[in-house]
Amino acid sequence: MNSMVGVLARIPFFKLYRWLNWPKMLPVNITLTPSPRCNSRCLTCNIWMKREKELTLDEWVKVLQSLGKAPYWFTISGGEPFLNSLTVDLAQAAYQICRPGIINIPTNAILGVIPEQVARIAESCPKAQLIINLSLDGLGEKHDRIRGVPGNFAKFERTLKALLELRQDLPNLAIGIHTVVSVFNVGDLDEVTAYADVSGADQFITEIAEPRVELDTVGLPITPAPEAYAEAIDRLIDHVANRQYQGIARISEAFRIEYYQLVKRILNEQKQVMPCYAGWASAQIYADGTVWPCCVRADNLGNLRDVDYDFPAIWFGEKAEAVRRSIAAKECYCPLANASYTNLLHDIPTLVRVAKKVLLH
Repeated sequence: MNSMVGVLARIPFFKLYRWLNWPKMLPVNITLTPSPRCNSRCLTCNIWMKREKELTLDEWVKVLQSLGKAPYWFTISGGEPFLNSLTVDLAQAAYQICRPGIINIPTNAILGVIPEQVARIAESCPKAQLIINLSLDGLGEKHDRIRGVPGNFAKFERTLKALLELRQDLPNLAIGIHTVVSVFNVGDLDEVTAYADVSGADQFITEIAEPRVELDTVGLPITPAPEAYAEAIDRLIDHVANRQYQGIARISEAFRIEYYQLVKRILNEQKQVMPCYAGWASAQIYADGTVWPCCVRADNLGNLRDVDYDFPAIWFGEKAEAVRRSIAAKECYCPLANASYTNLLHDIPTLVRVAKKVLLH
């Protein structure tokens, strides 16, 4: 199985890859999007409008075989992942072929089949940490309004309760609550935090709403003003800093604070304030087989159907090299959470600060 120690050992090689274009490395952090289909109608996302000629399970298996044991962290995203009949099989195939350390699946928590499907994945992937993050953008009708589905909050609570019960018998299952901070709820973050504190969930995470090609939200005014975000997130940072965490949670929460501080800087400075490793250490494979360095720019590096599902053929190709040059030249910037956490792992000052927090507190 991929271990975190093994991931940390690869960091110097990714840094060399970014600086010198050598040694050639496959990404450690992969997002798979089996389908954009979704049963939410969120104010912050239009992905539900998309329809694609989606990869079949057989095609995904060929892609995973070409990745081998390189990925440590898989995210299976959507749309709504559990709306797709492939999700369980895809998670199991990723585990069997690639042996990742973490499989992360976000969900809107609407479907009644979610607990049964989560149990199947957790039981069949015993040596991977399975993280299920339930979306929560407000309490009660506020959540329903932002998510565009009447009764969503009640279904969220039903699903959360069922997953917490499952967790008692599945030691590799972790349950998270995930909030997208947008113009629609930036003033409500305190009450969501308070709810998450007593919910029984293993973690509470937030990310900021942003324009993304993947979500068809480029140009939409969904990102909160820097001042409003900073005011809300500073209170969350203080809340996290004053709590006592044990074990791995101490490390993850220390990184979370670093991410929130990073987002504040990006919003204020409007530039890439930390070297981005999207295109080197992280990537996304979209539903139709297109490989992206990230879902914000969504540069088309090539389609896996055109290269017999050989991921390295695209990853080490000329289009990917050109996009990497653009990213390295800081021609883009964003606070994308998935890529940002990978970037933080490659930033020495961040690692020093995290180590001090973990060891001295």
